[in-house]
Amino acid sequence: MKTIPVCLVGFGNVGKALVRLLDKKQPVLRDQFGFETIITGITTGKHGNALDPSGIDGFKAIQLVASGQTLERISKIPAPKDNLEFIRQCKAEVMFENTPVNHHTGQPAGDHLKTALECGMHAITANKGPVVHQYAELSALANKQNRRFLFESAVMDGAPIFSLFRGPLPAVELKGFDGILNSCTNLLLGLMEQGKSFEEAVEYGKSIGITETDPSADIDGWDAAIKVSALATVLMGMPLKPDQVDRTGIRGISRDMITEALSHGERWKLVCTSKKQGGNLVAKVAPQRVPPTSPLYCINGTSSFVQFEMDTLPGLGILESNPGPETTAYGLLADLINAVRGA
Repeated sequence: MKTIPVCLVGFGNVGKALVRLLDKKQPVLRDQFGFETIITGITTGKHGNALDPSGIDGFKAIQLVASGQTLERISKIPAPKDNLEFIRQCKAEVMFENTPVNHHTGQPAGDHLKTALECGMHAITANKGPVVHQYAELSALANKQNRRFLFESAVMDGAPIFSLFRGPLPAVELKGFDGILNSCTNLLLGLMEQGKSFEEAVEYGKSIGITETDPSADIDGWDAAIKVSALATVLMGMPLKPDQVDRTGIRGISRDMITEALSHGERWKLVCTSKKQGGNLVAKVAPQRVPPTSPLYCINGTSSFVQFEMDTLPGLGILESNPGPETTAYGLLADLINAVRGA
C-alpha cells in the first residue's frame, strides 16, 4: 500500500473540511485507488505551522485552531514561518493550497503552487487567483516536472467543470457560457425578495458566514468576474483577467427594483456571460432581470448554475445546490485522486 504525504497551505474552513474528508475516505482510497494519505505539514495565517514527517493528527490541529492555540504544539520539528520555505521542508508529494484569493495578482498563492511544483509535488488549489493570473506558467511547469496543477474547486466548489472538459467532452469547442457563479449575491438578492433591505441582507450574510467581513469582492462583482476569467482562460483558451470583464455588481439593486421585477414575474440575478464573437471574447458580469423561462430563474439560495454552449452540444448545464466547505473539499479530494492516477 502506497502512502502519499500531503501538506496544507491555508487552514480555514475548507482546509479543516478536507482533513475530515480525507479521514472519512481513507478506506475508499485504499480499496479503490491503492493508496492512503498522511499529513506532513499544515501552515496557517494566524495559528502557526506544524511539520511532522511521520504524520500530523489533523483532528488535533483542528482542535488547537478552534481553541486559539498554535500548531507549533504538534510540530515534531521547527516549522519555518515563511510559507515557501515551509513547502520546501514539508516532505510532501501533494500540496493543497487554500489561502485567501487575490483577485488582482493571484499572489501569494501563485508562488506557493510554483514552489510546490519545483519541489516535485502535485499542486492542487481551490484558489481562483493563480488559475487566472499564473495558469500558463504553472501548467508549463507542471508538464516539465511531470506533475499536475489541478483546481477543480476554483469555480463551483466540487462540481466537475474543468475535469468534465478534460475527460468526458473531448474535441468540443466551447463557444460561450452563462450562469450564476457567485452564490453570495444570489443569496442576498433572494433575501431582498423576502423583504430585507440591501444592508440588512448583507448583515445577515455576514452573520451566517456567507460573506467576508468586507463583502465588496462579492457584491461588486469581483468574485464573479474572476470565475468568468478562469473559465474563459482554461476552457476557452482565451486568457482573460478580471479587470477585462465588463463588471457591475449588485449595489445598485434596491428593494423597490426587486419588488417591481417580481410584480412582472421576473427576478434579479447577477448573471455571468462569456461569448466568442469573431476572434474576440466578450465577457460580462451584471445584474439582469430573468423571466421564468430562463434556467437561471429557479436558482435559489447559495446555489450556482452554469450553461455551456458548444459546437457539438448547444446547451449543457451544471447545477450545484447549496454548497459548503465540504463540497469544496470534495473537489480537492477528486483532484488528489486524479493526480495520483494520472486522469
